[in-house]
Amino acid sequence: MGSAGILVQGGNTSVPYINQTSSNPMQGMIRVWGTDMQVFDGSNWINMSTSYATVELNSDTQSLLNWAREKRDEEMMWQSLAKDNKAVKIALDNLEQARQQLDVTAKLSREYETTN
Repeated sequence: MGSAGILVQGGNTSVPYINQTSSNPMQGMIRVWGTDMQVFDGSNWINMSTSYATVELNSDTQSLLNWAREKRDEEMMWQSLAKDNKAVKIALDNLEQARQQLDVTAKLSREYETTN
């Protein structure tokens, strides 16, 4: 057994060696025969499918990821500018404070709407 750079030790009797030319293969055995991968179904050697699944993102998901990437890049740019520019740092702090105020106002508005 073996060819072109493959060395099989143990005289074809060591575990986990399986004799692929066995006249009595077990159901579920798998072998490579030429370029095919085959499985024994209890009666015959059957070529296994070589197809594979592919995964793609739909246009909405791609759009969402692009939007998130743009927002992240924008935020990173602002943070970088804020390190060297006090005015940008103050503006970012004001923006964060405004976001917090908007969150509180929205929460209070929703609570008011549900109670009235």
